[in-house]
Amino acid sequence: MKLWGGRFRGKTDELVERFNASLPFDRRLYREDIEGSVAHARMLGKQGILSEKDAESIIRGLYGILSDIESGRLVIEGDSEDIHSFIEAELTKRIGEAGKRLHTGRSRNDQVALDMKLYTREELDRMKEELAELIGVLTELMERHRESYMPGFTHLQKAQPTTLAHHLGAYREMFRRDCSRLSDCRNRLNESPLGAGAFAGTSYPLDREMTAAELGFDRASENSMDAVSDRDYLLEYLFDLSLIAMHLSRLSEELILWNSNEYRFLRLSDAYSTGSSIMPQKKNPDIAELIRGKCGRVYGDLFSLLTVMKGLPLAYNKDMQEDKEAAFDAMDTVRDSVRLMSGMLKTIEWDTERMRESAKRGFSNATDVADYLVGKGIPFRTAHGIVGELVLYCEGKGCSLDELSLPEFKAICPEIEDDIYGEISLESCVKKRRTKGAPGAL
Repeated sequence: MKLWGGRFRGKTDELVERFNASLPFDRRLYREDIEGSVAHARMLGKQGILSEKDAESIIRGLYGILSDIESGRLVIEGDSEDIHSFIEAELTKRIGEAGKRLHTGRSRNDQVALDMKLYTREELDRMKEELAELIGVLTELMERHRESYMPGFTHLQKAQPTTLAHHLGAYREMFRRDCSRLSDCRNRLNESPLGAGAFAGTSYPLDREMTAAELGFDRASENSMDAVSDRDYLLEYLFDLSLIAMHLSRLSEELILWNSNEYRFLRLSDAYSTGSSIMPQKKNPDIAELIRGKCGRVYGDLFSLLTVMKGLPLAYNKDMQEDKEAAFDAMDTVRDSVRLMSGMLKTIEWDTERMRESAKRGFSNATDVADYLVGKGIPFRTAHGIVGELVLYCEGKGCSLDELSLPEFKAICPEIEDDIYGEISLESCVKKRRTKGAPGAL
């Protein structure tokens, strides 16, 4: 069914039909389209634009279509141009002439804008739930690993000792910020375009605030031209998803490194690993690698939509149909990635002894030796040089700083006393760092 056929006499080219159609991907908007149409019909009845009988018939028919789609009795297919024309055609088939009155005071432009906003809002709320689950998993791991010591890194070199709780806490902060950004995005998104018409409103006495309230919006949009041509909310959400994907990618990178034979800080569950077709000994971190890899895909979705929108004059243009496939792909990809990360983290086996030994062997307590010397009255820059000599000596001997004997310490720095051992243990190095946000403050 075409919603615009009266102006045309010639047949549309078959390739144009396929190229123009969006039903194969916008079919997932059926619930939002019906929800918006019910609100519109109810308002038309209240305003006397439709008779109460027609409004009630339309609403019953729409709910019947929704029920049949969700039960599988009605399959969304055929030659309809999009989900909007599919539902209107089905409604008219079921209730007759009254179905043709549903579109009174409405354009497909504000209908499309409404459906996408409703869908994005629902997806955004679902994403916040998935992130809350992931944050909960990280919080639980932090509680269990407050005293699981490990090396902290800069430039992928061992730097200072920390705890697994502190390290994972950094990711928890990233995902908390992501949740905050989603809340901000939802607030800006939550105004209704319904009633904006093609771009210039309508002469019918619509109650836009009524439909906005019924659909859970905070307000109706202020400018009808902006209402149908705005995709800022979608770009903002895709940017937020890109940041979430980037944070997941960084965490995946570390899990991949720590799962390697060289680190062996953790063992991934069989449920989140795969094998090799030729090397029977392999257990590969493919899921973490895929999460890392799909980050680039989400970036591509964002840049695809940015590029679509960059040169569009006001108001609506058919280019905007290209928003859906990119947006749906990003939404699906990031939601699945967050869910997989939560499951993967829940099932990891952490080798805390290996991590502790790695921290001891990497001179991660070297800064604490320097701080100890400062406490003995030695200027920090001088202390820095002394500790450098101690590290060189340890490298030659193949030992850690806390394995040096007191005479060995004194041979390089006579001011060092027996109390140094208590000052440079992993526990002491971490627990002394009690400034806000530091590992000892957890």
